[in-house]
Order: sequence, then structure tokens, then C-alpha cells
Amino acid sequence: MKNIPAIFGENVFNDVVMRSTLPREVYKSLRKTIDAGETIDMSIADSVANAMKDWALSKGATHYTHWFQPLTNLTAEKHDGFIEPVGGDAVIMQLTGKSLIVGEPDASSFPSGGSRATDAARGYTAWDPTSPAFVKEGTLYIPTIFVSYTGETLDKKAPLLKSMTAIDREGKRILKLFGIDCAKVNTTVGPEQEYFLIDAKDYEKREDLVLTGRTLFGAPAPRGQELEDHYFGVLKPRVAEFMADLDETLWKYGVLSKTKHNEVAPAQHELAPIFTTTNIAVDTNQLTMELMKKVAARHGLTCLLHEKPFVGINGSGKHNNWSLSTAGFNILDPGENPEDNSLFMLVLACIISAVDKYQGLLRACVASAGNDHRLGGGEAPPAIISVYLGDEIGGIVDSLVLGKNYTPHKAVKGSIGVPESPIFPIDSTDRNRTSPFAFTGNKFEFRMLGSSASVADPNVVLNTIVAEAFREAADKLETAENLEKAIKTYTEKLLKAHHRIVFNYNGYGPEWEAEAERRGLLNHKNTADAVSECFKKENIDVFVRQGVYTKNEAVARAKIQLENYVKTVCVEARTMIDMATRQIYPAVSAYVGTLCDTLAKKKALFSSLPCTADEKTIRTLSVANENMLSAVENLKADLSNMPKNEQEAARRTAHVIVPRMREIRGFADEMEKLCAKEYWPFPDYYDLLFGVK
Repeated sequence: MKNIPAIFGENVFNDVVMRSTLPREVYKSLRKTIDAGETIDMSIADSVANAMKDWALSKGATHYTHWFQPLTNLTAEKHDGFIEPVGGDAVIMQLTGKSLIVGEPDASSFPSGGSRATDAARGYTAWDPTSPAFVKEGTLYIPTIFVSYTGETLDKKAPLLKSMTAIDREGKRILKLFGIDCAKVNTTVGPEQEYFLIDAKDYEKREDLVLTGRTLFGAPAPRGQELEDHYFGVLKPRVAEFMADLDETLWKYGVLSKTKHNEVAPAQHELAPIFTTTNIAVDTNQLTMELMKKVAARHGLTCLLHEKPFVGINGSGKHNNWSLSTAGFNILDPGENPEDNSLFMLVLACIISAVDKYQGLLRACVASAGNDHRLGGGEAPPAIISVYLGDEIGGIVDSLVLGKNYTPHKAVKGSIGVPESPIFPIDSTDRNRTSPFAFTGNKFEFRMLGSSASVADPNVVLNTIVAEAFREAADKLETAENLEKAIKTYTEKLLKAHHRIVFNYNGYGPEWEAEAERRGLLNHKNTADAVSECFKKENIDVFVRQGVYTKNEAVARAKIQLENYVKTVCVEARTMIDMATRQIYPAVSAYVGTLCDTLAKKKALFSSLPCTADEKTIRTLSVANENMLSAVENLKADLSNMPKNEQEAARRTAHVIVPRMREIRGFADEMEKLCAKEYWPFPDYYDLLFGVK
């Protein structure tokens, strides 16, 4: 068995390594930057770079890369060798402070949303010292931000760091109202990661999975998740081996992988890490998604991170557990008597107001082509933003807003009534799995994220809008004569003004959609409609005020999101056309031909032999095959007539292309149910979902 504490973080230039390799004063200076957000002292760069290089060489590295997160939901890297000539035929291995701090990759082929000219190719990467470097596959990876030649941010890390600065700045103002001075207010995140595992051989036979990450065709298997036996079930041997390998791999990179289990759908699983600082959580989640795929390949498996790879069963999300903390305590911990905890109640009111006021941004930041198939499907939160508070906190809020008497809901001891059974606490509140934004004791769980998405975007929005709510509160309260009374009055005012966003019941219930409409809440069911919120002045202004985006950057990112949505669906549509015309149509035609030959032989041998079923199957398949090709021709025409404007193209995609694709799939999936298995041109849902033993 591995010595886990010994291998944990062995590939990371972490605090232990820095303490042992850096001069004492250099180490202290770098820690100030990491812990307190102080500006990096450029004079220590050469010393840090040299130590980082020597450590990387000892781990077998020959290259280094500025590792960044462009606006693609993926990561990017350009590898440079440590090798430097020193005259003659001699070389040395070198990493200078300048090379550590600033890089210059080509920015011309990365999405920019029009924020830079096509011919402006120069871009810069800049070291993020708050996220540790690591060695992977012979290269030293240095986490960096990415900006254009003219200074516009072209990545997800730069605005994330700016949003963290904003909530630190405004959070300190709130704490100061209560006499609390601190070095830094941090947001922490623990992103749970859901995924599917299928056999790599079956994956390679599916053009749709290879090109789009999801099945564009596929009739449901006779058995899905209805028996509820997969959730938390016994791990299959190959899955258990994969998970053990993945844990060890992640631990070596300092990823706090904690929990693993089977999820609801067959072939679906989950990994959950321990909380850490938001930007590190974002970096490690990107690394986790990459390593999940690589480790799966070692076991002859393919890891699917698409939000909805299979219809008829649950899709995959990524629950974003978000909290606020400073040295010594969690700001979102309500304590024993939350009704008397004025700091907690004020912070809670600010968060509720932020979620209500900027619900459009929260919905937009999780919008994608994949997530459109998942949200509101009775398996994930609805597309309507709401806040769940639970019995205890909800009761306190209701008492303030509605004038109800508050009866404390305290945790009690529970037992099954058997002497040998341990005593367990019955909590004062439940966990609402149908809520998009649920308070779960000392954190909020934002459950709308798709499994393939970067967690940077939702945390940029959360940090920014909460920082704005803190700013507004501090502006009102800092000059109050009777501060205690002013805080209480302001808290109640916020809760009353934004109580419509609080919903403590079943978000899957059919009555909620009508109730949400009555309350005036948004209900954007697709990416095209959701991202339209990002172009509204009030939603742009909040980023500008908090110094997270400029107006141009905010608009550019919305355009990129719509462009990516349109491109993703168009790739799916073209793949569907290819599979329908070159695989399904010929396969069905061949099977119909076989049936016709069989029917002719039957009639030739016995003219009175009943052949009704044969004739019906032949007729049904032939009609459906013709209808499928007719719908394919219509889809081709739809694709050839796409508008150039991003918003118009997105709307056409959502309201014309996607419905047409559903029509084509409907014909194909019905034919699959009638076609002999040996004629069907690719692995079906039974093979995919139950093929891993």
C-alpha cells in the first residue's frame, strides 16, 4: 500500500518544497504575496526561478510551460526547453526570473470575441504565484494569466483573481463594521465532479461520442436507472481499479481528492475534493478533468465529461460548494444561534440580494449546449434560479419578512431504537437536491454547473455580485450613528426586498414554474436566451464597478459563449447528418432488403403463409428511413442559412437547429428498436452503459 502522506503533492512546488529550496527572506516575501495578496517583489524572481528549475530537473523535467486557461473551457500550454547555449558546443539548463514571470505565446488563434483585431497576434502570460507550479510528463507547469497585446484579458484566471480581490476588498469593509480586522477574505470552493466511464472500444466505434462527447442517436436500453441500484452501489472491478489509480495520480499533484462513488445512472460516477482557495480549486479541477481522461485510457476506458451523453438517464453536473472565510473562522457559519448572529444574517441577506438582483448572470454563466439538455430535466436543478435556506435559516428569514413567529429548529439526537446503534444527530435542516443555490450548513452549493465546464466562470460571477452587495451595504452602514440598529434594519430591508428568490420546496414540482413566473423570476431554458442577459447594461456595469471586466471584455465573453454554443451545436448537426446518411440509412436499407428477401421466399414457398408482421416492419422502417433523410435535407438547409450576428445565430440554433435534430433522432431511435442488432452500425445503449464489468 502506498504511503499517501509521503506521495501527496510530490509533483508540486508546494510550501514544503519552497521552504526547503528558497532562501529564508525570499520565502517570506513570496509567502506574503500568496497569503496577504501583496504585490510580488520582482527582485526575488531569479531566486525563485532557479529553485523551481532545480527542483523540476530533479523530477525529470526538461521543459517548462506557462499553463493558462483561454476562453475555451480547456487549458493551453507552449513548452520551452530549459536548455540555453553558453558558447561553443556547451549548454546549461536555465530558467530566469523574467521567463518565470512573463511569457509571450501567440494569441491569434484563441477566442477573443472581437476584443482584439485579427492581425493582433501578440499575447502575454504572467505568473500567478498564488497557485503552485507542478511537474507533469517531463515539463514544469507554471500557472499563469493570459492577456492580449493591448491588455484585454483573454482567459478565465485573470478575471477570477480580480473577482477574488473584489470580494476581499468589500468583505473586509463588512467585517470592519463588526470590529474585525483581517489580512484577507477568501472564497473557498470544492467542486464535485460527475462523469461517465465506458469501454474505449465501444467509444471508438461511435462517431458522435468521438466528435461531440454525447450520443446523438440511441434508443434507451431495456433497463436504465429505474431500479435505483447503481447509486452508491458496489464498484465494478475495472471501475474500482480506475478510481484507485486516479486517486493516487491526483494525490501526487496535490489534488485533495476525498470521495468517490457510483452515481445515479448506470456507468456514472462522482469524485469530490476537499475545499480549497477558489483559484487553486479552479486550477486543480482543470487538471483533474485532464487526468481523469488519461487515467481512464490506461484502463481501456473512456471518461465522458459531457453534461448529457445519454438520453433517458441522468446527466452529469459539477456542484460548486462556495464559502467565505478569513483567518480563524468561516463567515458563513451561522453558529449556535443564527438569529442573534448579526454578521451572518447581514452576509446572508447580501448574498440573497445578489442572487436575486443578478439571477440572469448566474443562469448565463452555466449556460452551454450540453447543459441545455440537463437543466430542468427532473434530474438537475431547474433553469430557474432560486435560493434554498432550509428549515432553520428559512424560518428565521420568514419571521423577519413575513412577521411569523420564529420557533428555533435545533439539531437533536436520533437513534433507530436499538441499544447497539450509535446516537446520531438529526440536523436542523435538510438538503434540497432540487435547488440551484442551496445553503448547506456553512456554505452555498451552486448546483447548476455542467460537468465539462470550467468552474472559473460561476465563481467570477458569484464573487463579483456578492462583492457588489457588500459594497452597497458598507456604503450605507459605515456612516451610521447607531450601527447595531442600522445593521438590523438594513438586513431586514434586503430580505424583504429579495424574498421572492427564496424557495424551500420541491424545485422539480410542476407548480414551481408557474409560481416562479408569478414572482417575476427568469426562466431561460436555453443558452441563446440565457446569455442575452449578459448584454444588459446593469449586468455589465456590476463587473465594471468591481474592476473584474471592462465593458468590452464583458461583451466579448458573452459573444464567445454564444459563438461556442452555435459552433458546438453545428458540429453536432453535421455529425448527425454524416451518421444518418452514411451509417444508419444504409444499415436500415440493408436490413429491409433482407426482410424483403425473406418475405419473398415465404410467399413463394407458401402463398397463404401469414406475413403481416414482416410487411408492417418493412413498411415502418422504409417510411421512417425516408422521413429521416427528408429531415436531414431540411437540417442541411437550416445550417446553410445561419445569420452572422452572434445573438441571431444562437437564437436560430436554439429554436430551429436543435428541434430539427430532435426530429431526426426520433426517426432513427424508432428504427433502432426494430432493426436487428447485428445490422445496427454502432454500439447501442446496452453496450455503452453495461459494457464495463
